[in-house]
This record gives sequence, structure tokens and C-alpha cells, in this order.
Amino acid sequence: MKLHIKNGRLIDPANGVDKVADLFIADGKVAAIGNAPDGFAADSTIDATGLVVAPGLVDLSARLREPGYEYKATLESEMQAAIQGGVTTLVCPPDTDPVLDEPGLVEMLKHRARNLNQANVHPLGALTMGLKGQALTEMAELTEAGCIGFAQAEVPILDTNVLLRALQYAKTFGYTVWLRPQDPHIGRGGVAHSGPLATRLGLSGVPVMAETIALHTIFELVRSTGARVHLCRMSSSAGLELVRAAKAEGLPVTCDVGVHHLHMTDADIGFFDSNARLTPPLRTQRDRDAIRAGLLDGTIDAVCSDHTPVDDDEKLLPFAEASPGATGLELLLSLTLKWAEELHGDAALLRARAPVPHVIKRRPGAGARG
Repeated sequence: MKLHIKNGRLIDPANGVDKVADLFIADGKVAAIGNAPDGFAADSTIDATGLVVAPGLVDLSARLREPGYEYKATLESEMQAAIQGGVTTLVCPPDTDPVLDEPGLVEMLKHRARNLNQANVHPLGALTMGLKGQALTEMAELTEAGCIGFAQAEVPILDTNVLLRALQYAKTFGYTVWLRPQDPHIGRGGVAHSGPLATRLGLSGVPVMAETIALHTIFELVRSTGARVHLCRMSSSAGLELVRAAKAEGLPVTCDVGVHHLHMTDADIGFFDSNARLTPPLRTQRDRDAIRAGLLDGTIDAVCSDHTPVDDDEKLLPFAEASPGATGLELLLSLTLKWAEELHGDAALLRARAPVPHVIKRRPGAGARG
């Protein structure tokens, strides 16, 4: 199959390309840019005038709900949503049922994804067995099975000694540990940002210090071990200031933010709208503005969809009882470009398409990035 895409704006940050040119594709690979190669006869031609032609997006957090939660979504449905949203590479957290703490489970998931032949799936292995925060998993075996890193998903490790040992082991073998900064005690059971709105609505709060205290701990452990850590779903201005300082210090840390936090604040909860029940919680306008600025200055490395399909019935409950999460695969590109247009127009488009191989240690394409 030979394809000719003409008159499109080609954007490829990895190779420094941003120009209007024709693209020639043969057997799924780029054959030439600009002029057709000798003997090239297109089977199909697409006129991309006024459109952007770019590598597929990389989403750093998409729950595919398999295995264990097929009543919420299936691998087929979520990968189809990814393709429709321009996402060609997915990183999925380990909080499935059963947890991705055994090589066989990882191999099964990757086998299912390969058979569907749609988006590329890169699983994160569980950092501890069953995500219980006690015994470490066999990271080497999970890596051989296809894991690109190790995480605890939304389950914090209570024993800091366990996290220390995990980072020491990860450093020894060059693995990346993905952590969402959240103190296991402060804000436990909270459902909204701790502030005036949560107080008025009578909702239990999650203060910003739940994020910043965890960040201080993580950074001290990184200083001690030298392990590479990716911070998942930053949510606060104070937390981003700590990340900015850590990067300036030279610590091997990267971070991402959920696309919903790029646009929404705790005010969007309105009158207990359970669709705004997210983890981490939506915070204030000041925090949202800091997230937008952090994307622009490079403090935040990537925007992810934090795609978390939830059963309809789980969102019809009262706010505090509703399951946290929202879908976002199909909206990742459009919402990221909305941020770019609202702030700096075309000047932000290249940053919104920057590659993220330094995060996932692969070169599958480009990520929605700030």
C-alpha cells in the first residue's frame, strides 16, 4: 500500500521538522518527504490542506481495564478510542485484576494487544506484589516480559524502607519507577481539594501538602539512590515548584499531568457533579494556571489522558461515593491543542507535540507534551 499525503503541515519535533510538504508512505513507513521517490505510484492520495500531519501520540496513562474490569471497558474498545484520538502508543498502569505482578499476565496483555494490531501497548509492572507495599516484584522477569517501568498506581507505599529498597534495585538495573506523589495518611479518604469549596459542600478534602510531603520524601530517596523516577499526575503549584527545583538540582526526575487538570478546577464540581470526581482532585485556579505555565517552561514533561473508564452506575452515586476517573483518550489531542491555542497559538504547537522517549525509554512516536 502506497500513500501520498499532500499539502499538509508536517510536524516532527524529534527531527526538527515543521513545514508544509508532501509525505510519501510505502508499506506503513515514510518513503520520502517533499519529492516522491523514483518509481513511486500512490495507491491513494489524501489532500491534507490546512491540516497537521504528525507522528502518533504517546499516552503515558491509559487504563485499558483488562484483565479484570471488562464490564467497564475492553481492550478492543479502548484501543479503538485511542486510534480515533490519534494515540498510537499507550502506557497502562498495573492496577488491573489480577495486578500486573507476574510475567505471564504481562505477556498475555501484550499478546492480546498485538493480535488487535492497533495501538502499541507498554505495560507498567507492579512495584510490589499485589500493590500491597511489602514484597518487591521480580522486576527483571517483568522487564523481560515487556514492562517499561514499575509503579504503584494509586496505592502509596506505607513503609519508606520498602520504597528505598525498590529504588536501590531499580537504580542497579536501570529501571524507571513511576510514582504518584501522595502521602499515605494526610488526605486519606478525601474526595476533593481541601479548600473553601470542599468546606461549603461538606466534602472531605485532600490538601496540597499530601502531594508536597510525598515529593520531599521521593526527592530525598532519589538523592540517596540516584534512581530515575517519573512523577505521575502532578496537581498543585507548590508541587511543581518542588519539581522545578529538583530538576535544577540535576535529579533524574520527570513528571506528567492529566489533561483534565490542564483545563478544570475544583469550581467545576459545581453542585456535586460526580463527573468531576478525579484522582488527584481538581484544585484551584492558581494551581491550574501553574500547571499551564509548567507545561510551557518545560517543568512538566508530558500531558496524559489519565484515561479511566468508569461504569455509568458508578457515576450516578453521590459525589463522595462515586468512583473517581474520567475518559480522555479521544480528547487528549484536542484538549492539549486547546491549551496551546489559548496560550500561545502556533508557538506552543511544537511543544505540545514534543517527543517523550526520555520518559518511556522508547521511540514510538511523540507525546502530547508541554
